[in-house]
Amino acid sequence: MIRLRRLAPLVALAFFALAPAARAEKETFTFDKAHSEFSFKVRHFVSKVGGRFTKFDGTIEIDRANPAASSVNLKIEAASLDTGTPDRDKHLNSPDFFDTAKFPEIAFKSTKIVAKSKDVYEVTGDLTMKGVTKPVVLTVAANGFAGDGHGGQKAGFDVTGKLNRKDFGVSWNGIVDGAAMLSDDVDLVISVEANKKKAEASAAAPAAPAKK
Repeated sequence: MIRLRRLAPLVALAFFALAPAARAEKETFTFDKAHSEFSFKVRHFVSKVGGRFTKFDGTIEIDRANPAASSVNLKIEAASLDTGTPDRDKHLNSPDFFDTAKFPEIAFKSTKIVAKSKDVYEVTGDLTMKGVTKPVVLTVAANGFAGDGHGGQKAGFDVTGKLNRKDFGVSWNGIVDGAAMLSDDVDLVISVEANKKKAEASAAAPAAPAKK
């Protein structure tokens, strides 16, 4: 009995020493802008016309042990939209659509992540566009992790979703022969490749003492 009492503090000390190692830490990944694409499509009469945003930045906090604890923050420069047609881009930048001079940024911040099946998640978040913030739901397929060949690590995701542009004040439309020129719904098609943030260098070693 005496021996057990003497061992108890040692057992407790060992447990607390190992506990931090057992807890999984979140890993920070930043968007690889050269290998990611933020695209959208809108019906124009009887077909869909697409575009993309070319300037964006964001981070993903990934908890591999508990994906529901992960999060994502994204910011897009609204004026970076590109549909391949300069006149159309000019109109989209105007107050009729994104009004990018007044509202230069589109932002998304996740609020909830739910696993739907293996490697597929439902991500709910607050989307802010043209000064309006509303919740949207995105479907995210995780494509796994891979080394980048330089000692770093990458993560990949395919994202799809749908939103009603009128919910965000993007309501312009044209009527031709009694039919609307554009659909209210916008399809989102996003591919993300992200790089794991390298750990900050440890504090610099103290300078060597001066020679006497």
